[in-house]
Amino acid sequence: MAQAIEQEPALHAPAAPALHTNSRPETLHGVAEAEGGMFRSMRHRNFRLLFIGTLFSASGLWLQQVTINYLAFALTNSSFVVGLASGARSVPLFAAPFGGVMADRYDKKRLMLWTQVAQMVLTLAFAIVIVSGNLQVWHIFVFCLFSGVAWALNMPVRQSVIPASVPREDLMNAMALNSAGFNITRIIGPALAGIMIAKVGAGENFLIQSAAYLIVAFLVLQLAFQPSFYDTKPAGSAIENLKEGAVFVWRSATLRVQMMLALVPVVIALPYIAILPQFNAEVLDGTPGTFGMLMAAPGLGAVVATLFVARMKNNVRYGLLLLGSLLALGVSLIALAFASTLLVVLVTLVAVGGTQMAYMTASQTVVQLAIPDEYRGRVMGIYMLNQGMLPLGSMFAGTLADVYSASIALMIMGGLVAALAVVFYFRAGSLRRLSV
Repeated sequence: MAQAIEQEPALHAPAAPALHTNSRPETLHGVAEAEGGMFRSMRHRNFRLLFIGTLFSASGLWLQQVTINYLAFALTNSSFVVGLASGARSVPLFAAPFGGVMADRYDKKRLMLWTQVAQMVLTLAFAIVIVSGNLQVWHIFVFCLFSGVAWALNMPVRQSVIPASVPREDLMNAMALNSAGFNITRIIGPALAGIMIAKVGAGENFLIQSAAYLIVAFLVLQLAFQPSFYDTKPAGSAIENLKEGAVFVWRSATLRVQMMLALVPVVIALPYIAILPQFNAEVLDGTPGTFGMLMAAPGLGAVVATLFVARMKNNVRYGLLLLGSLLALGVSLIALAFASTLLVVLVTLVAVGGTQMAYMTASQTVVQLAIPDEYRGRVMGIYMLNQGMLPLGSMFAGTLADVYSASIALMIMGGLVAALAVVFYFRAGSLRRLSV
């Protein structure tokens, strides 16, 4: 499989950035040794603004997700409808490559601003519908679809801006801290959303989310980039630009393998979240309190892992970090399948969240370092397509859990992830030898 992946086809497209292959391990060029400790990226004003924006934006996302689920169930008393609403939020992510094309063709700062404003307006309009007492089920699906489109257009440009906010030697640290910020809100957001629904109401909850998006838009306005940051607009039509991005990815063995490898956790591992309610009922006592702890534990592991990665220097074997963390994720899921007490389950879920986030942080950094500025938006748009596969993975996990049990489903999923990590280790040599 990977042997075919690593063959360079004779396609007419700009070549991928070269990898130094004079010595082993392979090294992405142009990365100096970083200094300054765990929070060294915070020295840079643009990154500080982006990080604070991530805290507000991700908080709004988690508040929104929990409140949407609450409203869908309150209106229909159907978990199936709740699942459909979550799927409706994911479907527009297939527009991410077009968001990447826009990020390369237009002013990134302005595009990030207007997509953030769009999210604010959509959230405000939805809040008015709820507060006025006119909410119907179809309103939820319309809101999920349109807000999903706004996220699909916003994510590639936001990811493409991070490398312009820090020196290359601080990029790994910046990606780790950005992930840590997102996962801090992942721990706090769901619990805060539940409290706010009870104290102020679902409609008012969306009003607060709208205010959070307004703050993010204000922070975007404060970003200041070098003039060269705006000089990467590609020639040709949007469709031609999209094709160029796809061909560029195909020509790069590193990117090509990375794109395939990124599907493994999204399709096979991350859907464990979808079967945690059944696992909670079958293995534990099934109370809402224990379920809340199950949902928070992976976020705690993710924060710890991203802070650990943020401390790492640039002279490490990131290819081994990628494959090792993926293997550990598979083993953690298998261990979860055999856990039977709450303490062991929580510790195992912390390991699941930690290994998952260590992989994702290293993966995003390697991809970012392999992309020249003129292709950054398009490649990140293609890379983020894997998130649109999450509903398919959730259906796979849910089917396994229904046919067998939640524990057996987790054991099968973990075994597949671990096996694929081993396959990529032996068959994808360019990835295995890669360091940054």
